[in-house]
Amino acid sequence: MSRRLTPGAAALAAGAALMLSQAPAFAQAATPTQTGALAQAANPVPVANPAQAHAPAPAAVARKLFRAWLRGDRAAAAKVASPAAVSSLFAYVYRAPDRFAGCTGNACRFTYTSVRVPGGLNGILMVVSGPKVTKVYTSSHLTKPSLAATSLFKAWTLNDRSRALQFAAVPAVKTLFRTKYDPKGVTHTFQGCSAEPKGHACAYSYEGGAMLMHVRGSKHAGYDVRSITYIAD
Repeated sequence: MSRRLTPGAAALAAGAALMLSQAPAFAQAATPTQTGALAQAANPVPVANPAQAHAPAPAAVARKLFRAWLRGDRAAAAKVASPAAVSSLFAYVYRAPDRFAGCTGNACRFTYTSVRVPGGLNGILMVVSGPKVTKVYTSSHLTKPSLAATSLFKAWTLNDRSRALQFAAVPAVKTLFRTKYDPKGVTHTFQGCSAEPKGHACAYSYEGGAMLMHVRGSKHAGYDVRSITYIAD
């Protein structure tokens, strides 16, 4: 006996067949547009920090501080430099350097082309961090040979080459920093300074020998360490 489908049953069967024929569509791969959207949701694009994105270049910050110093404007200087940096710059005893020597990384220099000042720094070095100068190194005017020697030695113990260049010529700094200071190593004892041809020799003794810092200059022009030699017992 043949089976008959009532109109209602026929409609249900047709609907089921339609649903079955559409089911594989849900297993199909997402469209390119959908794939991109999913990828962005899973790996969102990092948003730049507004402060970093708009941070001024080190050269621009250094120049602003330099101009404020030239005007004698401490208030303007304080807007682009730390209090310590402002104090260091406004305590500088020499006339303003005549050349902007550019920046290496975040360290910007202003140097002299027509005069000589003690030390290898040859002017002013500014360390910039973000929108402000955080540290200032300057050529120093030291009125005693012993101050040049002890100041250089202190910079060595701090492993601070820029500081060392305030008190010594480049060759002397290179010689000293060939060896890193070891606080647990041999003890250096300052023995004072004595006259030698063209200047003074300031000695640091240690077990097995001594380090001689050869200082040149005058009380008027200022002293700096020009070279370093070592002697063995």
